[in-house]
Amino acid sequence: MTSLGLALLALGAALAVLEAHVVSYGVLGTAAVVAVAAGLGVLIDAGGGSLAVSLLVALLTAAVGAAALVFLARHVLAVRRVPVRGGRTGLLGHRGELRASPEPVGRVLVDGELWRARAWEGEELHEGDLVIVEHVEGLTLTVRRAEEWEVAP
Repeated sequence: MTSLGLALLALGAALAVLEAHVVSYGVLGTAAVVAVAAGLGVLIDAGGGSLAVSLLVALLTAAVGAAALVFLARHVLAVRRVPVRGGRTGLLGHRGELRASPEPVGRVLVDGELWRARAWEGEELHEGDLVIVEHVEGLTLTVRRAEEWEVAP
């Protein structure tokens, strides 16, 4: 019985590691919790503990593991609702400073990075103007002059 308990604990540990590396939507984590709880129950029973104690330990272990899984699942789902902060869509609406006038392509400093820039719909921009990113195409940003309410603190 001891070898069965140890095998269940090892299986639970392996499933927990797999859960961290494989997209299983909690299935492997749930199986890991069940295997660890069963392994602990079997080991306590094999070590001479009563059936009631081994069941209690197994149920408490399962409850703690299930609570941890629910906690992690809630945080994972909350992260999925966070808007994108990087990449193409993350630049839209950001404020920058024009470093070289776009004739036809200039330079703009946005979030500490220097980008190629085009003026939005023929808008006349000058070096030092504060601009807003309206469109991203490759490594070139299309920008327009920032309005007063976009610049105010």
